[in-house]
Amino acid sequence: MKINNVEIEETYAEAFPIQVSRVLITAATEYYARIAATEATGFGTSVIGCPAEAGIDCFVPSTKTPDGRPGYVIMICHPKKDHVKEQLVERLGECVLTAPTTAVFNWLPFERMEDKTLEKKVDVKLHFFGDGFESKQVVGGRNVYAIPIMEGDFICEEEYGVQKGVAGGNFFIMGETQGSALMGAQAAVDAINQVEGCIMPFPGGIVASGSKVGSLKYSKFMKASTNHKMAPTLKSKVEDTQMPANVNAAYEIVIDGIDEATVAKAMTVGIKAACTIPGVVKISAGNYGGKLGPYKFELTKLLQ
Repeated sequence: MKINNVEIEETYAEAFPIQVSRVLITAATEYYARIAATEATGFGTSVIGCPAEAGIDCFVPSTKTPDGRPGYVIMICHPKKDHVKEQLVERLGECVLTAPTTAVFNWLPFERMEDKTLEKKVDVKLHFFGDGFESKQVVGGRNVYAIPIMEGDFICEEEYGVQKGVAGGNFFIMGETQGSALMGAQAAVDAINQVEGCIMPFPGGIVASGSKVGSLKYSKFMKASTNHKMAPTLKSKVEDTQMPANVNAAYEIVIDGIDEATVAKAMTVGIKAACTIPGVVKISAGNYGGKLGPYKFELTKLLQ
C-alpha cells in the first residue's frame, strides 16, 4: 500500500493493557493550567524506566469545567492500579498543589462506574496537607476539599477513576533526511493532538531513540537497548538492518489511550498526516511477535 507515494509496510504495531487515570487541572489562566499539567506529567515517557507513562490529553475551555476556569486534562498510566494511585498522590501533591491558582478534578465520570471498563475509584487524600484546617465544599456539583494555602484555597477532588486502557500503539516515520523525518513526525503529533482520550508520552510526542527489549551485549543489566536495526548509521554494519537505502533518519510515535478504538484513530490520523510531508518515504511499526501484548494494529487495515 502507498499513500502519497509513501510506502506503508505490511506489519502491525503491538500494544498492551494499561491502567489509566484522567485528571482535569484548572487554573486562573490557560497559561498556569498548562504549566501545572506539564510539571505533573514530567518523567513519564515509558514504564521501562519511569514511574508512569504520562502526558497532556486535551484542553478544556472554561465553559466545560466544574469551576468555570480553563484547564488541561492529563493522563497517568501504569500496568498496575496501585502504582496509578501512588503516581496520582505524588504528581498532584508535588506538581499541582504547589502551582499557582490550580485546582484538580477527576475526569473519568463516576456515573460510568457501572461500566466494567472502569475498575475502581482510588482515594488521593491531599486534604491531609491542610493539617485539620481543610473544609468540605461543593464546586460545580462536585464534592471537594478546600485546603488553605498561601494564595487562598486549593480546591481538589479526592476520588479518581481508574480505567483499563491501551498502551504502546506506535508507528515509525522514515525519511530521506533527518529534517523530512522530523517534519513528518511533527505533522503526525499535530494531528494526533486533535484526538481526545490519548497521549503521546515521549518528549513532544516524538521518540528519537527507539528501543528493543533486552540487550545483545549487556543483557545482565539492561532491560532495553537501542533498536540497532533502525539506526541509519548502522545500515552498513548490521546484516538485519530495517533501514532502506534511501532512509537516513526515523522517528517513532508512541500512543497510550483510553481504549483500542481511540489508539486506532490516533494512529490513523497520525500516519496520514506524516504521509503529506515531502521526503517521508516509508511508514512502519514495532512489534515483538505477540509477546508484548494482545493488541495488534495492522497498518494497512487502519488506512483502508
